[in-house]
Amino acid sequence: MARALFLVASLLVLGNFLFIHASFAPSLIVDMAKIVMDNYCSPEKLVGMQEAIEAASSNTEVLNIPDAESLANVLSSGVQTTVSDPRLMVSYEPNYVPVVTPKMPPLPPEQLVTVLQTSIKLDILEGNIGYLRIDHILGEEVAEKVGTLLLEVVWNKILPTSALIFDLRYTSSGDISGIPYIVSYFTEAEPQIHIDSVYDRPLNTTTKLLTMTTLLGDRYSITKPLIILTSKNTKGIAEDIAYCLQNLKRATIVGEKTAGGSVKIDKIKVAETDFYITVPTAKSINPITGSTWEVVGVTPDVEVNAEDALATAIKIVSLRTQVPAIIEGSATLIAENYAFEDIGADVAEKLKGLLTDGKYSMVVSKDNLEVKLSADLKTLSGDKSLKTTSNTPALPPMNYSPEMYIELIKVSFHTDIFENNIGYLRFDMFGDFEEVKAIAQIIVEHVWNKVVNTDAMIIDLRNNLGGPTTAIAGFCSYFFDADKQIVLDKLYDRPSGTITELRTLPDLTGTRYGSKKSLIILTSGATAGAAEEFVYIMKKLGRAMIVGETTAGTSHPAKTFRVGETDIFLSIPTVHSDTATGPAWEGAGIAPHIPVPADAALETAKGIFNKHFAGQK
Repeated sequence: MARALFLVASLLVLGNFLFIHASFAPSLIVDMAKIVMDNYCSPEKLVGMQEAIEAASSNTEVLNIPDAESLANVLSSGVQTTVSDPRLMVSYEPNYVPVVTPKMPPLPPEQLVTVLQTSIKLDILEGNIGYLRIDHILGEEVAEKVGTLLLEVVWNKILPTSALIFDLRYTSSGDISGIPYIVSYFTEAEPQIHIDSVYDRPLNTTTKLLTMTTLLGDRYSITKPLIILTSKNTKGIAEDIAYCLQNLKRATIVGEKTAGGSVKIDKIKVAETDFYITVPTAKSINPITGSTWEVVGVTPDVEVNAEDALATAIKIVSLRTQVPAIIEGSATLIAENYAFEDIGADVAEKLKGLLTDGKYSMVVSKDNLEVKLSADLKTLSGDKSLKTTSNTPALPPMNYSPEMYIELIKVSFHTDIFENNIGYLRFDMFGDFEEVKAIAQIIVEHVWNKVVNTDAMIIDLRNNLGGPTTAIAGFCSYFFDADKQIVLDKLYDRPSGTITELRTLPDLTGTRYGSKKSLIILTSGATAGAAEEFVYIMKKLGRAMIVGETTAGTSHPAKTFRVGETDIFLSIPTVHSDTATGPAWEGAGIAPHIPVPADAALETAKGIFNKHFAGQK
């Protein structure tokens, strides 16, 4: 009620504002308000309008204005602001002649062909891409008259194309009955799909628009790419078609956000005056979204300037033609190289199934494809390391001076000595064996020697993200004795089908910690890769107690594979630890002996050691 009162009152007040040269009766405002109340497509926004009109009709004040056009502009602004709908407009048009849609006269076939070729632009672009531009959406009646010629002149030339770009950037008019016709050519005959509901306010009826089971000519394949181009000038029926096909996941919209028009706009004369009010008298409600494109417009899937839309669409179609080979190639690489053969075969088969089901038919860019493929690979395999990746070449080794290495090591390693001579060692990344070997003496002098003479040690890997596993055997060796070589793990390499044994090393730089002193390793959900391999070995061999959280469950360092001749690269784990002695840690993580939150792990470990040493005293 308050909104409606404000509408009528604001119209009266605005009409009085600063105008002193001419007069119009207040009944003009009341008549306009009644037209809005009786015809506006969203009556819920006009609750209380009747009472407001009755209140306004008793107002005998005369509107003082300079001219009728100024009044029309002011009234337009008032009603648009109040109802929050820019489609409502008041105009003063003494010479207005209602537009009557001309009936198509009977024309000989050759003239009809000329008319169609003028109004419909058709081209076959490189790569067998169809291009179709229609600036007015034909209704059912006209379509029936020219249908046979439309097939011959336009549609039959489109059907053999591999993809279609449907250009609606210049389409601002059309007939509601044309919506099901166009949408149906891009859907299957059965079952019928409810694509739109149109509520007509003056008639107080709702019409359900359904796809058609029979059409003149063949349908366009539902698997071939369909790109619709839009601009800020795309309006009305064209918006409805774009919105329907977008939400059916049948078309990708490329271009600008559309105008936000209406399926039906009527210009209604105000009583016996030369004033007219333009009112949206029908509204579209999409059954999939439950909302409408009207006023707000259709948001493109790929938003670019209208002049760039065609070139962008061609790039998208070009990418989509490569997608089947990319997915098939990815499946083959995974089946042949993934560390666990049965999982690799299963992932490959399911990935090809996603392709067959059209799950990759709507990709719009290389980045979009990579993100989707990565997400699907992780979901199908449960492996965070199986994903798409960049092909960034490794950086060349840095030529640090000894002094620079010392400073780098001080930052990379953290050591401490706690109560009861408990050593603490933290580092957050494993290095490559050759690189570590070159600076082993520096690490021993500035890190290892600070903790090697302790009575027990806490190794903190809660923030260790992994790295190369080449140095694992060497690091493990410090916690075993030199008199006997121990098999730490067996690594199966899928591409080569070989098994490599990781053994303790007989010779080390610096002093061993040995196998007798107690060791606790701290873990978290972030502990990954090479750090997990170390934890796995130490737990399996009973050499350390694990305190904290289950580790990330990643993998041995993955290898990078190029998919065919494309610019798509896959990160595929190709190595896994020996599963003959127990379940793999890859994909599952390593459960701690004592599970505690990561931030409580250090205090828990110190408490265990302090209690142990207190018992010895």
